[in-house]
Amino acid sequence: MRKLIAAIGLMFVLSPPALAQDKGKADAKQAPPAAEKSAKDKKEPTEKQKAQQEKMKACSKEASDKKFKGDDRKKFMSECMSAHPKTDAGKAPAKK
Repeated sequence: MRKLIAAIGLMFVLSPPALAQDKGKADAKQAPPAAEKSAKDKKEPTEKQKAQQEKMKACSKEASDKKFKGDDRKKFMSECMSAHPKTDAGKAPAKK
C-alpha cells in the first residue's frame, strides 16, 4: 500500500513539468514573433507623423541647448510641441 501511495505521489510531482513542456511545443508551432517580420511588412510613417517627429527633434534640441532638466524640460517640451506651426508666406491662413 505504501508503494502505491508513493508511486501516485511521484506521478503528481513529475506531471506538472511534463505538461509545461507540452505547452512550449504548442507555442513553437504558432506564428513567428513580430520582430521577425521583414522590412517590406513595416509601414512607412505618414507625412503628418514625419512632421511630428521633426518637430519633436527640434524641440528636444532646443531644450538641450537651453540646458533644461526635469520638470522645466517637461514644461518646455509640452509648450513647444503644442505650439501651432507658423504659416508660410505663400499659403493662405486656415479658415475658421
